[in-house]
Amino acid sequence: MNKIILGDCLEVMKGFKDNYIDLTITSPPYDNLRDYKGYSFDFEGIAKELYRITKDGGVVVWVVNDATIDGSETGTSFKQALYFKEIGFNLHDTMIWSKGGTPFPDSNRYYAKFEYMFILSIGKPKTTNLIADRPNKYAGDKVARKKHARQKDGSTKENSAYKNDINRVVKPYGVRFNIWDITEEKCNKTGHPAVFSEKLAKDHILSWSNEGDTVLDPMAGSGTTCKMAQLLNRNYIGIEISPEYCKIAEERLRQKTLF
Repeated sequence: MNKIILGDCLEVMKGFKDNYIDLTITSPPYDNLRDYKGYSFDFEGIAKELYRITKDGGVVVWVVNDATIDGSETGTSFKQALYFKEIGFNLHDTMIWSKGGTPFPDSNRYYAKFEYMFILSIGKPKTTNLIADRPNKYAGDKVARKKHARQKDGSTKENSAYKNDINRVVKPYGVRFNIWDITEEKCNKTGHPAVFSEKLAKDHILSWSNEGDTVLDPMAGSGTTCKMAQLLNRNYIGIEISPEYCKIAEERLRQKTLF
């Protein structure tokens, strides 16, 4: 625990005990990016191991996208989500990471700027700390602004919420929507070609785990998930098959700086 393990994540996870991990956050290679520095990616095997090692009520955050090949999106992300359901996961939420832009837009389609974030759980998530930082349009107004409420048949009747909560007002901030606008950090100095967003990792760790929980990233890359887990007082385990990227991750964990 609290280390980066060099190795094939599928083989390493086979050595973990059942019901061991509270939260997994990872962004796997996909489609034409499946060959990762010469290493292969066994999705189905990894999915099955994640199911075995995740605690009851534990969560897997699977951040993925589709490549466009011969003019058509592959649909790999949906296939993976459905496979997770087939093996027993609950698809708790389908979230969107709006990344703020696209470096090489196509000329014949609307510019792509998002990735899917599938929130998968073993049964009902045992931890849900929803982030409430969305400014409310009606902050300060009464919770129930109308004295009468319209019924199905078109008639109206007194709104019980108006009567019972006459002094309750809308809070300044509400729970976020499931589309997160998080722009990727632009000052990548790690040497890794696709550094995961620190804010994205942080916000998912806060949402689906508590202090002292164990957070896993089985494809740790430059170690972003592990670093943010460490800073947020969670235990962490990172698995990375590339010796080069393991060194990058370990250095980031020592420095505890942005990059």
